[in-house]
This record gives sequence, structure tokens and C-alpha cells, in this order.
Amino acid sequence: MHSKLSAAKILAIVMGGGAGTRLFPLTKDRAKPAVPLAGKYRLVDIPISNCLNSGIRQMYVLTQFNSESLHRHISATYKFDNFTNSFVEILAAQQTPEGSRWYQGTADAVRQNLRYFLERPFEYYLILSGDQLYSMDYGDLIEAHLKSGADMTLGTTPVDRRAASDFGIMHSDANRRIFRFEEKPKDPKLLDELRIPPDLLKQLGRAPDAELYQGSMGIYLFNRQVLVEALDNKDDDFGKHIIPALLQKCKVFAYIFQGYWEDIGTVRAFFEANLALTDLIPPYNFFNRLRPIYTRPHFLPASKINGATIRQAIVADGCIISGANIERAVIGARSVIENGATVRNSVVMGADFYQDEEIQPNPGAPPLGIGRNARIEGAIIDKNARIADGVVIMPEGKPANMDGDNYFIRDGVVVVPKNSVIFTSI
Repeated sequence: MHSKLSAAKILAIVMGGGAGTRLFPLTKDRAKPAVPLAGKYRLVDIPISNCLNSGIRQMYVLTQFNSESLHRHISATYKFDNFTNSFVEILAAQQTPEGSRWYQGTADAVRQNLRYFLERPFEYYLILSGDQLYSMDYGDLIEAHLKSGADMTLGTTPVDRRAASDFGIMHSDANRRIFRFEEKPKDPKLLDELRIPPDLLKQLGRAPDAELYQGSMGIYLFNRQVLVEALDNKDDDFGKHIIPALLQKCKVFAYIFQGYWEDIGTVRAFFEANLALTDLIPPYNFFNRLRPIYTRPHFLPASKINGATIRQAIVADGCIISGANIERAVIGARSVIENGATVRNSVVMGADFYQDEEIQPNPGAPPLGIGRNARIEGAIIDKNARIADGVVIMPEGKPANMDGDNYFIRDGVVVVPKNSVIFTSI
């Protein structure tokens, strides 16, 4: 943290309120930030851990859809003692005398809770997304904000021309002051105008003729009064409404982040980000002891492997894997994979309990986990799924997007939802 600034003056606000429709059916029964990641974590653990590792220990998480499991996770994970002002608290959408609307967008969510944010003498508000995978020291962003004298600082990341049309693109001068913003630009002429200027590329250590653009990361740092004034209207969204208006009257600067950053907004992005973690040298490092990722401790036994073949995989705690063939896969906690099963290029999220802990047994259903000689390829198997013996699950020969009886295909990935029972091949 910046030497002149106490972390107690900064409040972090993690946006977790969206319906997560692009991540459906993973968000069918849970909020988007509660979606499991890397075998044992949840998406929301990433921004919260980044805050804790940056010395920021006062956070609100805003939610509204399917928020019960997220509430349970946060209350069980982030406990502080009574002798500090540290907290991670949930603020769910609620009815008040002022109104009873759901959050209409990111800015509306912050506006509806602004009275809580202003109760304490915070000087800066750090607004974060709840569904991104990256490691950032927010102290560097705050230091750049103070040094530039900005009213607001935006986190941006260099993206190429092909990706630029999926982002809000910022255009700044060599001093990183932003004077233009375009939401998902597609016109080639407009894209030519928005390129990062050569002198700024040189500062970033990039080739001066590189065709790169500043994509918004959805990370915003506001001075207190600037945030209050920016929300004194009925605009719903930071990207679409608030930021373009601020550019006209405030000093808005970019903090350009050049590390690994992945927006996990779609099923395909979620799938590929998880499988990338199995690479020999993964793009994101969960093994960094100086910047650990915190999550709920489950106190499970070590995983037991009985004669399985495992290549390039992540296996979480409490698994029992017998004579299976596992290749480039993420295997979540308490997974049971039987003899002869093959799991390849897949994410298996595991289970919330073991078979003998089941409160309401499902008569006639196969046991919890993946049965004998089953074959899983190109799929996400959500928690507590029961895959019968010999079942084959793979996307080949099927549409890229479709809804089956007890499965879905999104972006060419088969998704078996939480608590599903699969008797026949997909």
C-alpha cells in the first residue's frame, strides 16, 4: 500500500449482482461469483484475495440473484477478529422506502447502497468485478491514482484488434489521461483511431507499431466526492453511462495492467481458463506463496488414487479415483471416479458430500460421481452429478448451443448441471 495512504481509507466493492446468463447453467442455482473455480475455489475468492494481498481489508460484495450459496461461502470463509475494522460483507438487493427495484446495472447497484458506503470516512472506493481471474496489487493502482491527481482511475489491459470489439475501449494520451471511450467498437475506421499511441506503447515496452487497444477491465477507483456526484442521476451502468459523462468534466486516468487477466463471463471462457490451469506452466499461478488465494477450508482427507493414469490434471482434496484415465482435467473436491472411466479435456466440480452422508437417498439413481467405463470429454460436470456406468458425454456431432433433457451445450461445451442424474449417453 502507498506509504502516504492508510488502507483504512479505501473501501472495496465487489460487483456480484448480475444474473450470469452467459454462464448458465452454472448459474442456474448459484450467483455468478459463487461458481467453483480450479477444483476448490470460487470466482469471488479472486478479487477478495487480491484485496487482502494488497492490504485492503474492508469489502462489500453486492448480490441479488441466487445468492444463498455465495452468502454461505463468504460468511464461512472471511472471518476477522473483534479487534480490527476488517470485514467482508454481503449487501443483497433489498426493498427500502426509497424503492424496491432490482439492480438495473453496475452503477445502479452502487447507488442503491451508497448510504452504507458513505457511513464511514472512506476517501476512495475501489469497484471490482466478481468474475475475473488475475493477480493485481491494487496498491500500485492506488499509487498511480494519487500520483496523477486523478478524480477517477480505470484499470485497462492491452488487447489486440480482434478482441477489441468485445471490450469497452479507452483512448488516452501518453500521460494515460483518458479522453475518449467507445463501447465494443466494430467499425474499422473507428478502431484505427482508438489504437494505443506509439509513445505510450514504448512506455509499456511494446513495439511502437503494435496494434493494441486499452480494454476496460471493469476496475474503477473513485475519489469519494466524485463517486457521489457521478451517481447523482438515474444512469444505470458505469461503462455505458457514468464513465463517458465523467470524461467531459473530470480527470480520468488509465492504470494499464499487463499481467494475465481473463474475464470468465461465458461458459467457453470459464472452461478454457480452468483447463489452462493444468498446463505445465499455467498462465495463472495459484502456487504463489506471497499472494495466496483464500477460500473456505473444508478439512477433507487427502485424495486417494487407486491405480489411475493421470496426465496434466488438477485433483482437489477428498477425491477417490480408481483405475480411471484422466487427462487434461480439473477434478473438484470429493470427486468419485470409478474403474475404467475416462475424463479428458473436462472440468469435474466434485460434490458437496459423500454417498454415505446423503440426507435424502435417491432410490434407483446411480451412486454419486462418475461410473465405471464412463467417458467424459469436452464437458463441465457440475457438483453432485451422478453419471451411470458406461455413459458417454461429449459434444461431437451436436450443435454448439442446445438444451437437452438434463444437460446443456453452450459454446460447444457440454454442461451437466448440479445434482443431475445421467443414465444414457449424451
